Amino acid sequence: MAGVRAAWAAGVSDLYAGLDSKKYLGPVEIAATVEHAQIFTEGPAVSATGDVYFTNVPPNHIMKFDVKSKELTVFRENSNAANGLLFDPQGRLIACEGGQQEDGRVTRTDFRTGEITVLVDAYNGHPLGAPNDLTMDAQGRIYFTSRLANTDPAKGNVNSVYRIDPDGRTSRILASPEIHMPNGIVTSPDNKILYLIESHPKADHARCIRAYDLQSDGTVRNERILIDFYPGRSGDGMCIDREGNLYVAAGLHNTRKTSETLDTRPGIHVISPEGKLLAFAETPVDTISNCTFGGEDLRTLYVTCGPYLLQIRTEIPGKPFYKPNSR
Repeated sequence: MAGVRAAWAAGVSDLYAGLDSKKYLGPVEIAATVEHAQIFTEGPAVSATGDVYFTNVPPNHIMKFDVKSKELTVFRENSNAANGLLFDPQGRLIACEGGQQEDGRVTRTDFRTGEITVLVDAYNGHPLGAPNDLTMDAQGRIYFTSRLANTDPAKGNVNSVYRIDPDGRTSRILASPEIHMPNGIVTSPDNKILYLIESHPKADHARCIRAYDLQSDGTVRNERILIDFYPGRSGDGMCIDREGNLYVAAGLHNTRKTSETLDTRPGIHVISPEGKLLAFAETPVDTISNCTFGGEDLRTLYVTCGPYLLQIRTEIPGKPFYKPNSR
């Protein structure tokens, strides 16, 4: 591992100087504040009406922010530790439910009927672990990351990236030890690249964004490292604009009893398809976790960060995974 680490870049701490961030990002604003004794917000996704759904993981809540009334409510209780969310082209909410390692699953909620369908809850006869984040491609295939404590493939599943095909079949496309701690995941606007965040907190483990050529059959090849955050905190979640730039939630204000340093500043990092840091917007508190595009013009970036749902206007619209309809 030391040899691999030596081949990676030296982190992003020396890349912030001289950025012209206003070319990409407007000011950071607070859209809503979660009032609860337990808070770790995650997984923002925008619905057909333009409303923002996101998770508060510890109390098992999926939250709804009504963009018109500015009202924040609990959409779903007993969410089974839901984390990453995504709306599909049919307007259904897909959720990575972390569960308790033995009951993690990926579900789909039909807003017309309220029915919750389990898409997958096991692989090769073993529990998935904790599904974390997800994305889709143009063929309607779902890619999701999942983590769990087991590191022995002979005893069950390990940290992995899976693909759910439209016919319901699930395949594993990446797994430990090839990858360490898979987290945020997204496909490029042309659906030819799959990006994966690695965010392992232990020393000499991957904290980077990997890029893969996404094949027509949904498999990946030609792995390369786009950008490295080590020794700072890596990215958590991310989204992508229509020009292929990544918007990555990464960094810390304060250390948190891991080997992660403060070299990665806390906020949104805009990263080009070539791996260049283009822009940065600092967020106010720990811990920034994820982001997504919304608004009628897909130029509002919604960010989950501690108790806040933040919003940032962007110069470039997001990739239209599922473009909200105007009311």
